[in-house]
Amino acid sequence: MLLQAGIVDAAAFDAMKVEADRKRQNVVDLLISQGLLNKDYFFSLLAKTLGFERVNLGVEKIDEDVMRTIPEEVARQRKIVVFKKEADGSYDVAMDNPTDLETIDFLSLRLKGKVRPFLATDEDLNRGYILYHKQLTQDFKKIIDDSIKESLRLKTKGDLKEAAQDVPIVAIVDNLLEYAVSSRASDVHFEALDDAILVRFRVDGVLHEIIRMPKDIHPAIVARMKILSGLRVDEHMHPQDGRFRHKIGDGLVDIRVSVIPTFYGEKVEMRILNAAQKPISLGELGMFEDTIKFIEEGIKKTYGMVLVCGPTGSGKTTTLYSVLNILNRPEVNIVTVEDPIEYDMRYVNQTQVNAAAGITFASGLRSILRQDPNIIMVGEIRDSETANIAVQAALTGHLVLSSIHTNDAPTVIPRFIDMNVPPFLVSAVVNVICAQRLARKIHVDCIESYVPDEAMTRALEQEFAAANVNEDIVRVPRMLYRGKGCPACNFTGFLGRVGIFESMNVTESVRKLIISSEFNLDNLRTIARQEGMVTMFEDGLRKVEVGLTTIEEVLRVIRE
Repeated sequence: MLLQAGIVDAAAFDAMKVEADRKRQNVVDLLISQGLLNKDYFFSLLAKTLGFERVNLGVEKIDEDVMRTIPEEVARQRKIVVFKKEADGSYDVAMDNPTDLETIDFLSLRLKGKVRPFLATDEDLNRGYILYHKQLTQDFKKIIDDSIKESLRLKTKGDLKEAAQDVPIVAIVDNLLEYAVSSRASDVHFEALDDAILVRFRVDGVLHEIIRMPKDIHPAIVARMKILSGLRVDEHMHPQDGRFRHKIGDGLVDIRVSVIPTFYGEKVEMRILNAAQKPISLGELGMFEDTIKFIEEGIKKTYGMVLVCGPTGSGKTTTLYSVLNILNRPEVNIVTVEDPIEYDMRYVNQTQVNAAAGITFASGLRSILRQDPNIIMVGEIRDSETANIAVQAALTGHLVLSSIHTNDAPTVIPRFIDMNVPPFLVSAVVNVICAQRLARKIHVDCIESYVPDEAMTRALEQEFAAANVNEDIVRVPRMLYRGKGCPACNFTGFLGRVGIFESMNVTESVRKLIISSEFNLDNLRTIARQEGMVTMFEDGLRKVEVGLTTIEEVLRVIRE
């Protein structure tokens, strides 16, 4: 189909198929991530070729009562959403594969009616799955409430290990994790208050209070989480870190656990990592062409450093894995040292930091250098020893990828100097620096435009002046966008997140400044902008212009 449409020639497709098989990825996903194929065009072409209509569930209204005739677990397993019942009693069904006759027959028997299949994208199906969430919320609260009552009734008199194995405690933890995954939460916080346990989820970067539970079950809940993650149940005065893999429905999630003592008892934080998640393209992360060009130029070299910076939770690791996916070729040896390993990448040799076993970023990096690597990824540079070893590796013919905690791209240079790396070495090895934040995306199904009033326009003009915005790149917008709010986005107006980036290419002019007596942060920013750097604020404004996010959201994440 792609050959007939003239999208690729036979040789290019065969080469891409071999590469997709090597990486265990779908060839279409690889073509899309490489920018050789537009996803929307592909699905339109596929629908036409297969002879099925394509449905857009962002436009087509989903009848929730009809949808719930098929349980969510079955819908996800079969990759379908029943979205409408016609007057003649037939059912319209959005399908990942409308040629799947077995699923069509199954639905016909289950629904006791004729099934009319439509081709749908993953995004369309997810719109339906999100609507199941409302019923799940009601079921979740009832299950948790019943489990709490049963746990308080039992009040196991044995030790904490026995209490943690009680059925109600197991049910509370399992249901909280299942609810967190279905809510798209990245983190779950169990916080001990003076009179209760507060449970909060971080969804799209913002914390939401989910439920409060009686303080009486706090020891058993914490013990359950410690047992799952292999931590000491009898240790209450020192921080502990662990992880475990948990089955949710048909999928697996990796959960990183941190326990610390607080005034009213131990606090547990769980980071949820999708064990099956695959790296995505730089464009899908939210990078515009100029940012992608800077990154691609930096990774074309066989040596030097490519650095990604930003605060915790800003998506640095995801960006690094997307770059690794581009670099993952048969002719190179890629070795990483990470804490934790968040994605499982085929043909990439990944090492987990383990302080108890003596594996730190610095010691792991030393060992990696004896593994004949071409490309090295260090999860994070956080101390002088790691920084100096990474710089030496970059100097001796290795391409080094890493993350570092700074507020913006130019600040990485003085941060390295502060970690006792000589300026002439920093100047010699750094290829490109990318700073980033994550902003919530406007939910496309309930997006609306509006004209900013005079007061907002004046405030924006002041922000532009204060940030020294380059008006050749972006101007004060005359039209803004926001989400009205709907059941699918829980009436927030947002669904998902998009990256906001600031990419600095370390050009010859920048290198000369770093080793000169005139080096300071202001001069560095000035020259970097002259060399084409677009600031995070400017990049965020470009995303506001095209309706990806709101001006308020950009200001929130930039100021954070």
